[in-house]
Amino acid sequence: MYSSSIFNSNFDNCFNQEPQRAPVGVFDSGVGGLTVLGQLYRHLPNESIIYFADTARLPYGIRSQAEILQYVREILNWMQRQSVKMVIMACNTSSALALEIVRREFSIPVLGVILPGAKAAVEQGKRIGVIATPATAKSNAYRQAILEIDPNVRVWQVSCPEFVPLIEQNRINDPYTKEVARSYLEPLIQQEIDTLVYGCTHYPHLAPVLRSLLPSQVRLVDPAVHVVAACTQELDLLGLRNTYPPLPTRFAVSGCPQQFAKSSVQWLGHTPTVEFVDLTDTAVSQF
Repeated sequence: MYSSSIFNSNFDNCFNQEPQRAPVGVFDSGVGGLTVLGQLYRHLPNESIIYFADTARLPYGIRSQAEILQYVREILNWMQRQSVKMVIMACNTSSALALEIVRREFSIPVLGVILPGAKAAVEQGKRIGVIATPATAKSNAYRQAILEIDPNVRVWQVSCPEFVPLIEQNRINDPYTKEVARSYLEPLIQQEIDTLVYGCTHYPHLAPVLRSLLPSQVRLVDPAVHVVAACTQELDLLGLRNTYPPLPTRFAVSGCPQQFAKSSVQWLGHTPTVEFVDLTDTAVSQF
């Protein structure tokens, strides 16, 4: 167990001398962004990472744009205080509703998952299905991004309001979850899609369930893979890619640290140390 003040001091000492050693910030409403974290571990193993989950206010997919924008501003302000060199919005809802606005407001590079996911989808298919949270589906962000890249493809979107709560409740293997997934996928299967985009970073956790229901020829697109590729390119362009051994990943939440630690074990492979963060205050508590 470490004290957060000592930990932050160690980070700051590194960053002031060598900016490439500053951490990459990653945030989501809950455990969904762990799919992005896993890709970062795989492809950028030297990067130090701060992962923030806004668990006190999940699910984001039912929130208004004004609410999402407020949450994202608060998170980015906190991330800036942690001296991050880049932030990945590991959240499709935030990427759809707030990315372009906050990019104009903050000096740090902020990457979203929608454009990388859209590019990958167009490279793979011509009949593209998107499963997403209600807010992301309503925004039409994926449809617009895909059609801007290739106006000749067909795009169908399905709103999936129950997926995030089921995943956060660790009910992935519940028979009810499979029935819910079947009802969401049926209209896309009827349209004979050849590609399915995970329009929420939570959804790759459902891959076994979705794969069991989809025709075998349907390709799955995980935007987490492609946003990390974009992150790699951006770090190289800015000369900020870290070549030193990374510091331990910091996990922080706005809700219950113990609940997040318990929920994330199955994907992290260990029980993380998790901080509680009050986004309206700079103080943190360690659990």
